[in-house]
Formats: sequence, structure tokens, C-alpha cells
Amino acid sequence: MSKASVVLGCFYGDEGKGRTTDYLAQFADVSVRATGGNNAGHTIMVNGVKFAMRLIPSGILSNKTIAVIGNGVVLNPEVLIGEIEMLKSHDIDVDRFLRISDKAHIIFPYHCNLDVMLENKRAHKIGTTKNGIGPTYCDKYERSGFRVEDMYKDSFEENLRHQVEVKNELLAANGEPTCDADEIVATYKKYAEILKPYVCDTVTLLHKYLKEDKFMVVEGAQATLLDIDFGSYPFVTSSNPTIGGILTGTGLSARDIGDVYGVIKAYSSRVGEGPYVTELKNEIGDRIRDLGHEYGTVTKRPRRCGWLDLVTLKYAIDLNGVNYINLNHLDTIGNFDTFKACVAYDVDGVETTDFSTNEQFLAAAKPVYKEFEGNFGDVSKCKTFDELPEAAKTYIRFIEEYTGTMVKLIGTGADRENMIVR
Repeated sequence: MSKASVVLGCFYGDEGKGRTTDYLAQFADVSVRATGGNNAGHTIMVNGVKFAMRLIPSGILSNKTIAVIGNGVVLNPEVLIGEIEMLKSHDIDVDRFLRISDKAHIIFPYHCNLDVMLENKRAHKIGTTKNGIGPTYCDKYERSGFRVEDMYKDSFEENLRHQVEVKNELLAANGEPTCDADEIVATYKKYAEILKPYVCDTVTLLHKYLKEDKFMVVEGAQATLLDIDFGSYPFVTSSNPTIGGILTGTGLSARDIGDVYGVIKAYSSRVGEGPYVTELKNEIGDRIRDLGHEYGTVTKRPRRCGWLDLVTLKYAIDLNGVNYINLNHLDTIGNFDTFKACVAYDVDGVETTDFSTNEQFLAAAKPVYKEFEGNFGDVSKCKTFDELPEAAKTYIRFIEEYTGTMVKLIGTGADRENMIVR
């Protein structure tokens, strides 16, 4: 019986999880998405074509891997169908390889309206994408949501009309646009027919695949510091993009998990509001953003940029049980004459290497840096670790020593082939 390999982000998202999954999917039989919705995105370059995957597991791009959308995902059918059509236009055999959990929850237009309303009313903005993700998870836990399987019940139209009425009352009371029940019912009935061939009991399916000894890769959305429980709350996402969410979002058990890949960049970045200890609000941060093309896959917002934070990385490794690191953007950081990594925090005069998501702690934390030599040159042509410049190898070895975790995958450029595997 095989075990699933897991790919997780260690910081605030946008670390390059998609390319890690894409690499592993070359050998995988099954690729699974466990959490989040179309607020997340994986950008992958394949043969000069850029794919922005928002819902379907990026492993499908291998055109031989079964792609499973797990029960922990919240689905916007319009976005999903658009993604299906995009993949088909690139000759990806979606009909053969896509599976959708019958237990995944559905996003409706009123969820998006509520998302806008709630964000506008916040005293302190959290930077939601306003795609209705949070309100959909709210309905899930309030038990008034709709699963994919509900679209095929005789009671679907009646129950949906009732929910539109309830949500419209709330929206109207706050001066927000309401939704047309007739239009929503008609539209979602069409969506249901289009998606029906892909819908199945994915929990049973995944356990069947493992018993058949198939190689499975589970890809997380967002990242550790955006976790609803373990991230920098309230500046987080609405689900668990850590290892716990992998289990509840797929139906896999702890015994089913094998290798856990923690994905980082050679620097760091964050989209949206919230604490960020190593952020550089200067020309260096601007240069990192420009060199790394740091703009959101979904939002297109410019990302906040800074040096790599090893204190945070150690926290993410411990929390998720990471046993391999994937380091991306080595080529980007190598453009600097010198660069830094945070090795400790100075909190009110006391130095510590322990991380906390407490807002007061993070507000008081000042990064303690170690400086490294840069000027790596063109590392995109390096195929092995030994071929890398000594300065690059020194940086990677330091990360390994600090965290006690092997850097197994090294991204040296934007294309699929720019990956060193140790």
C-alpha cells in the first residue's frame, strides 16, 4: 500500500507549490487538491505556456495523472468550468482525468456579495479576494451550505430558493446588491449537468488508489501562515492549508501520509494585510518584486517582499512534519551582490528563535540577519547541486543546518526543466 506525498507552502503562499506538484506529477498516478477555492492559484510554465490553475490540481498538466478535487475545497462552478475549457483547448484530456468530490461545497453569487459587504464593513481590512470563499465556509459550518451532491437532489431548487431569500434579506438590510433566484437556479442547474460526469465519492476512490499502490500527490492551497488556526489570525484564509487540512480535505488518514515537501522561496513574500517581520519597504523589496515577478496569480496585486525568515520556516517544518524542502527562486536571489536571511527575532531586547503568531509578539519582533554572498550568475543551466556556484551551495547548506531538513528540490528558473533534484 502506497503513501501520499504532500506539497505545502511554508509562508504566506505563492512559494511555487504548483511547480513542485508539477514535478512530482511526472511520476504520479493521482494528484489531489484538498482545501481552499479559486482564491488560490498555482502558476506553472510548461513548454513556454503559462497555466494559472485555480481549482483543478496542477498535476493534470502531465496529461496522464488523475486530478481529484477533494471534499475540503469550495467550488465556484463558473470558474471550474472555465478552467476545464481552458485545459481542453490545450489538449489536456480533462474528461478522462478529472474527478470532483461529491462532498465539496459550492460557491454561489450571494457568497461573493456577502464577502464584499463584510470586507467593506471591517474596521481593519484583511485583504480578502472577495471571491466568496469565507462566506461559503461559514455556510458549511453553519450547516446551510450546498455540497456538489445536493445539486442532483429533487429538493435542490426549493432549498436554493430559500437560501437566496435568506441571503437577500441580509444583503438588502445592509444596502448591498441582491441576487435573482430564478437566474441562479437556472444557471446552477446547467452547471450541474456539465459537471455531473466528473462527480464521485473521492474518499473511497483515494483509499482504493492507495491500496492499488498508486503514487499520489496532494497539493495544498495557500500556506502555513495563512492557516485559520496556526497562521497570523485574523489575516488568514478560511481553511486549514496545513497538514491537518490535507487529512480533513481528502479523507486520508495520518498513516496514509508519506513525504511532506515544504515549499519556500530563496526570499519571502506576502499578499494582503497582516504582520510580516522580514518585509523590506524600500528599493531592495521593490527590486525583489520586479526580479521575481511578484504579482498575485488570482488578484494581480503586487506582493510585499523581503528576506527569507528561517524562524518562521522552522515553525512551518515542525507544524507540518516537513521532511524535504523545495527552494525556489534561487536565480532571483542570486542577482544581488549580497543578501540576508533572518536567523532570530529581537523581541524587546530578548533574542529568540521561537516563532509565535501572537500579534503583539510579531509587532515587537525585529529580525536578526545573517548576510550571504550573492552574484550567482546564470544558475538556470545547472542540472546538479555540484554545478551550482559555491555561494549558492553555502546558502542552501545553511538553510539545511538551521532547520535540520534537506533541501531536495531547487528551482533555478521559471520553466519546468529548471529544477535540480538531489
